[in-house]
Amino acid sequence: MKTFKKVAILSTMIAPLMLSLTSCDDLFNPAPENFKGEEDLKDMPSWAAGLLAHAYISNPLGNGGESYPWSETATDDAVSNDVNNGFRKIAGGAWRKDNNPLDQWQHLRASMQYINLFLKTSEDVTWAADEVSSKLYKMRFQGDAYGMRALYIYHLLRAHAGWTEDGKLLGVPILTEPENVNSQFNYPRNTFQECIAQIDADVNKAVELLPEEYGDVNADGDVPAKYQQLGAAASQYNRVFGVTAKNRMSARIAKAVRAQAYLLAASPAFAEGSGVTWEQAAKAMADVCKYLGSNPVSQLDPKGDDWFTNADALKNLANGQNTNEWLWRTNAGESSGMEENNFPPTMFGKGRINPSQNLVDAFPMANGYPISAAAANYDAQNPYANRDPRLAKFIVLNKSMFGGKEIVTAFDGTDNNAMDKKDGESTRTGYYMRKLLNGDVNCNPTSKQGKHHIKPLMRFTEFFLGFAEAANEAWGPRDSRMGFSAYDVMKAIRERAGICANVDDPYLNECAADKDKMRELIHNERRIELCFEGFRFWDLRRWKADLNETVKGMKITGDPAHYEVVDVETRSYKDYMYWGPIPYSETLKYDQLQQNKGW
Repeated sequence: MKTFKKVAILSTMIAPLMLSLTSCDDLFNPAPENFKGEEDLKDMPSWAAGLLAHAYISNPLGNGGESYPWSETATDDAVSNDVNNGFRKIAGGAWRKDNNPLDQWQHLRASMQYINLFLKTSEDVTWAADEVSSKLYKMRFQGDAYGMRALYIYHLLRAHAGWTEDGKLLGVPILTEPENVNSQFNYPRNTFQECIAQIDADVNKAVELLPEEYGDVNADGDVPAKYQQLGAAASQYNRVFGVTAKNRMSARIAKAVRAQAYLLAASPAFAEGSGVTWEQAAKAMADVCKYLGSNPVSQLDPKGDDWFTNADALKNLANGQNTNEWLWRTNAGESSGMEENNFPPTMFGKGRINPSQNLVDAFPMANGYPISAAAANYDAQNPYANRDPRLAKFIVLNKSMFGGKEIVTAFDGTDNNAMDKKDGESTRTGYYMRKLLNGDVNCNPTSKQGKHHIKPLMRFTEFFLGFAEAANEAWGPRDSRMGFSAYDVMKAIRERAGICANVDDPYLNECAADKDKMRELIHNERRIELCFEGFRFWDLRRWKADLNETVKGMKITGDPAHYEVVDVETRSYKDYMYWGPIPYSETLKYDQLQQNKGW
């Protein structure tokens, strides 16, 4: 792991000014190097805060409106038409400890060094001339650091935790102090359970220091009690924790990280050695959902599954504003990169992400029944009729209207939108991705025009689904001890989607009488609601589900159309690949690092 004796921080903003103040002698006689040690930073708060900025640069959830991982192309949900796609390669058998596009080890552990150095340095920094404001800044920045470190450890666990040959469930080495040239570096991995305990400790510290949410208050009496005890007035509180700090790490986001970690830990791949139960996961998820109010299910955002379609609404978001769908998000910005990569060819896109027939089949009928059920009345030669409205909202189907154009994906289509028409551009499955894209973006190189995008870093839908999953496992489908049940969540999400809206949902009621059937339904709803957002790869692993389902497509020919399901791409995973590897280069350098079994 990269270590730092001193921290060098280059500011391009002040470079022109510094150049203007440089004498001729300075050009020929080098000045002292612009290195800042820990002592220097104590009187330079903006430079000290630069250490913490690295936590956001390396945010594993992404930084911009287009920062999605696209790991679905290594699952049964999609393929890529790019032969060089890293996920396509590992799905075909090339996943190795020295070839891992999912590696989080190097950059997150390096960034944790910045966090640990910041936490040490921040104790003695004068953050503001006003003593009370200085204390508040210290609390905010330190709370931010603790919360981000918890987030890092969770993502490191997801990518690298696993069982060793001698039957131990290990996580990652826990480092809470900055390293230097005298550090020994050759640390063994802590147990998974110890890593969860560290996440707990960091989240608790973040909650102790941070407000539940940022925003201005109107009067001194509105300042939260823990800051009033320090003598903070409204003006001082607003300066530090006001609206300008929105969408930084907050107490509620930190608790959401813990809920995510608990769901992972309670899942079949980790439960035996994690020490975390489904009940703990359900309670943690419920706490996050309750940020929407005492009856959070009733507050589910009715537009929560199509935020990406209204660029003007995103453009006009107030500073840090979140809807009832977003717990945490990136800033809004105009771009066209996702569309350039994923639009169909006639819209000047590369058509990279091709949804699978497997995913299309996961969408139920409009009456709520899966297409395999007799009551579904599914017609294999008219497969898109009377389906869950989310299907057409998330996926470009044959003859869909998108961006004002009819997209023909049939195998015998006449343009490059057609299935397998042109390598590297056309769909391999008969489908294009529609979710996350704005059809009004113009990708024509001669008149390119982007639209505003944001990426929800955390959606409330994710936490409702997490609650439903854990609550069903812990207490069953209809238990409402947390004020709402797994059944309540499923009903609300399906009604929002347009399934049995305001009428009885017979298939949901059928599942509510059977815990195992409800589990299948919850897993399927999670697959649909969170598709293309980077969840499926990890969900299959924590559930210990089938990793090798052949990816299928829909070959459409003739007039009238004939529909034929065809094999597109096989998967080649081994059982040990439910858990990712420790990087080979690290195990070569450090003999204390045990590799996960099989790797």
